[in-house]
Amino acid sequence: MEKISIKNLIDFRRKSERSKATFVNNLKLNKKDESSSGGDYWISCLSSISNIFTTDNKNLLNEKIEILHNKIENSVEKRTKIMFQRNIDILSNFGDFDFESIKPREEVEFYKKPDLISIIDINGLPIQAKPQHVFSFSNNENEEVGAVWFVAKLDGYKKNELGMFADILFRYLSIRFSKKYIVNPLYCVAIDVFTGKQVRYIDIQNGEIPILLDKTIDEIRKAL
Repeated sequence: MEKISIKNLIDFRRKSERSKATFVNNLKLNKKDESSSGGDYWISCLSSISNIFTTDNKNLLNEKIEILHNKIENSVEKRTKIMFQRNIDILSNFGDFDFESIKPREEVEFYKKPDLISIIDINGLPIQAKPQHVFSFSNNENEEVGAVWFVAKLDGYKKNELGMFADILFRYLSIRFSKKYIVNPLYCVAIDVFTGKQVRYIDIQNGEIPILLDKTIDEIRKAL
């Protein structure tokens, strides 16, 4: 297998024991799990929300909603119409989201993230960390780094599942950026755009969110 996403790990956790074996076999063959929607399904809302994070321009919400309404009118397939409408619903509910609460007050510098460095090895498995944004900032003479990951899944993620995204964020930044920056756990944040829930790595450090990443990876390794 070339890579395992956090979404793969969560889907694995949700399955029955019998289904887990099939799921692992599909992972080995790089087969897509047909029972869940991929990231492209939510690309319309995720890309817009991601852009608002960097630009602070909430007008992008209404602009994207209008574009999606036009796509619905011009679409023939019911399935496509439903997809666009679900993206619209998320964008409509995000109008009151406080984007300032998930970024430092200090001026930030955003980094490009080549796919080549998005894979990190955890207990022998290639786990993908692919946040929308990695950013650095100065904090009391310290140069620090953080990241934000907007994720989507029909009906949303549980908070402990969302913690897996925040966990991999902290590990990813620690591996890729800790030589130059201090990784700030407050700004390793994962946001579920379907429910509005968010988890920061500091929540894991404080024991508020359980650590599920290593346990899940170990279970997959045993099933390989």
